[in-house]
Amino acid sequence: MPEIADRLKNVAVSASVAMTQKARDLAAQGIDVVGLSTGEPDFPTPEHATEAAYAAARAGDTRYPPTDGTPALRAAIQRKFLRDNELHYDVSQILTAGGAKQIIFNAMLATINPGDEVVIPTPSWISYADIVKFAGGTPVPVACYEENGFKPLPADLEAAITPHTKWLLLNYPSNPTGSVATYDELLALGQVLLRHPQVWILTDDIYEHLVYDGVKFWTLAQVEPRLYDRVLTVNGVSKAYSMTGWRLGFCGGPMPLIKAMSNVNTQNSGGVTTLTQAAAVAVLDGPQDLLQERAAIYRERRDYVLARLAATPGLSCHTPQGAFYLFVNMSNFIGKTSAGGRKIGSDADFVMALIEEQHVVTVQGAAYGMSPYFRLSYATSMERLQAGCDRIAAFCAGCR
Repeated sequence: MPEIADRLKNVAVSASVAMTQKARDLAAQGIDVVGLSTGEPDFPTPEHATEAAYAAARAGDTRYPPTDGTPALRAAIQRKFLRDNELHYDVSQILTAGGAKQIIFNAMLATINPGDEVVIPTPSWISYADIVKFAGGTPVPVACYEENGFKPLPADLEAAITPHTKWLLLNYPSNPTGSVATYDELLALGQVLLRHPQVWILTDDIYEHLVYDGVKFWTLAQVEPRLYDRVLTVNGVSKAYSMTGWRLGFCGGPMPLIKAMSNVNTQNSGGVTTLTQAAAVAVLDGPQDLLQERAAIYRERRDYVLARLAATPGLSCHTPQGAFYLFVNMSNFIGKTSAGGRKIGSDADFVMALIEEQHVVTVQGAAYGMSPYFRLSYATSMERLQAGCDRIAAFCAGCR
């Protein structure tokens, strides 16, 4: 039997995907599962997006699309970057793909050679390191500790950069911690990067509109314009507009990089479906009031779950100012035994016991590169969050 490619030997199946599938499997058995593992908004896609897709289909807009994006969509993205981020990109500097993940994949595949290093502040989204490995590069994690708000210190970034560094990946608001970088924090990182002109910077801004407590979102190319020609600004419609299944990511960046990524795009994609592109134009150019309305609901959910966790002996959690995740410290349970008899030696043990005994699905912090934590998503109804918190409290109370 032919062998599977070596490039997949060090690439794992996403832990969050695996845990979400675990929840589906249990639900298929008739078990009442509280799934808190998925980073997916529970709000509906805006009606005007659906109507735009329907109108496009009825009008016969069902042929092969331009691989890089329709002129209408790239112009809408251009307006979005200028309106929201004070960034001007020519339409030729804008690229679309089947989700922000594919944008990131295309960027890594277009630029990484064997031996190249990619600096990743950690904890970080599961797929970053595996995409880098898939492209033949070496991920270089930079530990970002809870006492620093899970954000990298300039000195730590400086220490991680070597002559082999090709990229730095930044993600704010962060998955899994919900941390948000301030203007001054980004400016300080920018000063480090100005000393290393060989480094590209990718800013994953997919949670841009999910910020709370009066926090303002900033992106690196906006804060430090001298880095504009080295920054790839990545975004999409999945999180802000509840369009995860529509699969539309986009980016703006320097022309040489965009051309290289476009070349990759033509080989691994036939372009994003025309109906999705029509829907994306509608939400990017349409009324933006829903963004603040939904962010306010997420903030209420965040505050509820934070209060419940604070009232659960043994758990603690920093207060995130963005995204819809909590990165919960469960170190007090290491060495204990659950009510069901499972010895808890790691956050993975904690998460599996929680699934088996209380049917609450979360994701272990180890999957994001930092233990002992677990990630909890509050992108679900208050009813399910209440049930989940009740079960987490009962599980913790039963550990001895």
